Parts: sequence; structure tokens; C-alpha cells
Amino acid sequence: MGNPPRSGRSSLPTLVRVSEEICLAGGCLWGVQAFVATLPGVVWTEAGRANGATDSLEGPYDGYAECVRTRFDPTRTSVTRLVQHLFEIIDPYSINQQGPDIGEKYRTGVYSRDPAHLAEARAYIDGRSDAARIAVEVLPLTSYIRSAEEHQHRLARCPDDICHIPAELLTKYRR
Repeated sequence: MGNPPRSGRSSLPTLVRVSEEICLAGGCLWGVQAFVATLPGVVWTEAGRANGATDSLEGPYDGYAECVRTRFDPTRTSVTRLVQHLFEIIDPYSINQQGPDIGEKYRTGVYSRDPAHLAEARAYIDGRSDAARIAVEVLPLTSYIRSAEEHQHRLARCPDDICHIPAELLTKYRR
């Protein structure tokens, strides 16, 4: 007796891991990246700039928001949960300032190329009793630039650098 002919297809199910991306802005990106990287369901982060007018790190300020590009597993977390976590580390009423960092680039926001992500973030904010006071912008991601290497996982490499987020929050979800 021989083996049955092979059809080229395996009878074992194929596991496909799908991840999604969203950009979260909460002031200086060093602390935001350190915090977001520890969240359940987050599989990868990158420090960057959202919605600037140019595609260059050089030159004058061009309207960008410092952000953390966040890749997450939607079977383990959601946009709502990520925004809830963001609200743990920001002052959602502050305009263009988080802690001692002042300026438009330090504004808070949620940015995505997926309209469903934006709708979910808006629904979370609109469902809060303080929604009218919240200054967190929820906008389509129109441009993104990866920050220079010196800013990637900065607090992991330089833990004594200044951060506006309290240390106990930075490590709250550390795995």
C-alpha cells in the first residue's frame, strides 16, 4: 500500500497573522514609544512624524505631530483599547503641550489610513462624559516619516533621559 497522491495542498490549517497599524501621538515620542511598546497586543513600534507637509527630516518645522507608528494584533487588542491606553499617559485637554514639552508637534492625536480605525477612535472619545473638552485630534494619516535612529526606542537605550510620563506608567504593562 502506498501513500495517497498529494494534491499540493496541506490538510493542516494555515495560520495567517494579520496585523494592523495606527499612529498615536502623545507629546514627546520617546515616552510614548516606551509605553506603547509594552502594551498587550502591540507587536512593533516605530518613532516618527505624522501629517507633516514634507517628506524630509531636514528643514523647518512643517506641521507634523510626533507619533508612534504602532503595529498591533487585532485578535489581542483593539483601537479602542489602544486609545484608552493613550489616555493613561496624556492630558487629553491640553492643546499643543504635554508635560514640559510645548509646541504644535507635541499635540495629541490618533492617525490612520483605515477609516474604521478613525471611526472607532472617535466613538471612544465621543462616548466619554468629557468629550467636549478633549483636544485629541483623530485624523487620516496623510503622511508619515520615520524619525532618525537616535529617537528609536530612545528610553530603552538612554533610560536616564527626561520623560514627561511617570516611570510607573512607562512600566505598567511591561511584559
